Amino acid sequence: MSRLQQQYKNEILPALQKELGQKNPMAIPRIEKITINMGLGSALGDKKILQSALEEMSLISGQKPMTCIARKSVASFKLREGNAIGCKVTLRKEKMYEFLDRLVNIAIPRIRDFRGLNEKSFDGRGNYNMGLTEQIVFPEIDFEKVTRTRGMDIAITTSAQNNEDAKKLLAMFNFPFKDKDNG
Repeated sequence: MSRLQQQYKNEILPALQKELGQKNPMAIPRIEKITINMGLGSALGDKKILQSALEEMSLISGQKPMTCIARKSVASFKLREGNAIGCKVTLRKEKMYEFLDRLVNIAIPRIRDFRGLNEKSFDGRGNYNMGLTEQIVFPEIDFEKVTRTRGMDIAITTSAQNNEDAKKLLAMFNFPFKDKDNG
């Protein structure tokens, strides 16, 4: 069991249960999955870009990513149906907690000019979405081997029914949200 998973069971779950006033521990919000998505529009001309992105994503997530394929052709983007245009990976259970631990404690503090995560990135149903502009904030990526910096979208899906409960859950996992007074 990963460190953050134990912390959730031993510390966060009882604290949230007390704070939310729930008697049933199964009604307490929890993180269900983390989805990492990397769009690669520039991979249309060069297959090496897609291959390096797949390798980097597998290093970051610890799991083999799935290649996303275009469903329909768009002539203005020079896109044909069946072309590889991105990659994504869905993390659950052990790997999800390990990735979350590395994201919060290692990767986010390495972001340049970081002033906190935006509180408005919740979707209304308790899920949080964030974007990273560079993959090199993760220590698994060798800086010398990176040919091009690529961004990624990270979606954290929780079982919370509203944004307030999800924010309390993520704050207990030490997510560095912006202070309201600092903007």
